[in-house]
Amino acid sequence: MIAFVSGRVAAAAPDGAVIDVHGVGLSVQCTPATLAGLRVGEQANVPTSLVVREDSLTLFGFADDDERTVFELLQTASGIGPRIALAMLAVHTPNALRRAVATEDLAALTKVPGIGRKGAQRIVLELRDRLGGPTGDGSDEPRAPARGEAWREQVQMGLINLGWSAKDADAAVDAVAADLDGGEAPPVAALLKSALKKLST
Repeated sequence: MIAFVSGRVAAAAPDGAVIDVHGVGLSVQCTPATLAGLRVGEQANVPTSLVVREDSLTLFGFADDDERTVFELLQTASGIGPRIALAMLAVHTPNALRRAVATEDLAALTKVPGIGRKGAQRIVLELRDRLGGPTGDGSDEPRAPARGEAWREQVQMGLINLGWSAKDADAAVDAVAADLDGGEAPPVAALLKSALKKLST
């Protein structure tokens, strides 16, 4: 088990980062919220969870230990693998997930791509006792789908962390907002990818 990696952020992309640990570049898959806290060229200490498969070793990184704990607990539910668990943390904070499970809020759980109503019911049934209730003041809100203009800052920060100037980031965010045409925004990860496509054309 690799509990954390500590080193310089060598590179960042929409779905992860490369951390230089004493000359070895470790690829770490992260949520957009976690990536927003990483800056290329700066030191970072990232809590991690290593997922071992027959054909791969994948390292997932998190903003804090609580995110990692929830990520690992989510995978104890039937049908929830690391990809869906990471998607759940991209859409909701750990406390928002605890709240959704504790209150049987199926609508909140089905906002996660890949989770339908039956899957949400199974998650509630299997994880209610394991996840527990929200911690702290419980004031945190779901991270996505991004409503209104709340997603703009996250996407802009993600682009700046990837090396784009603030001016270019603003232009890309404006272009993505124009494409949405007032509709409900998809998860921030999808918006960040759309913005990167705008910048690469």
